[in-house]
Amino acid sequence: MAFTGKYEFEGDENYDAFVQKIGLPSEKIEMGRNCKIVTEVVQNGNDFTWTQHFPGGRTTTNTFTVGKEADMETFGGKKFQATVKLEDGKLVAEFPNYRHTAEISGGKLVEISTSSGVVYKRTSKKIA
Repeated sequence: MAFTGKYEFEGDENYDAFVQKIGLPSEKIEMGRNCKIVTEVVQNGNDFTWTQHFPGGRTTTNTFTVGKEADMETFGGKKFQATVKLEDGKLVAEFPNYRHTAEISGGKLVEISTSSGVVYKRTSKKIA
């Protein structure tokens, strides 16, 4: 599965319920609502650099190799270690309090995060 590209936020589902479930502080909840995140992915085989650019200049970058433990950061800013796996063409990571998957579907980046049965879906369109 080829992930390389630049993707711009297009829409999401169930944002409020999910971020409340994972305990995101209210100021970060407001900042993230309908946030026009631009995600840049560079893939070289099993090596990835996954960068998210937020309005206002904040950037988060996670660099990882599929199947190897890596230092990661959540969109809430929490640092942790995780091993990203590839399952049925999807990247899968166990974050501290949710499971995150990412896949390319219909030319779009589709990310799904699940915490205790609450599912958040973010879709981004490819712009480069």
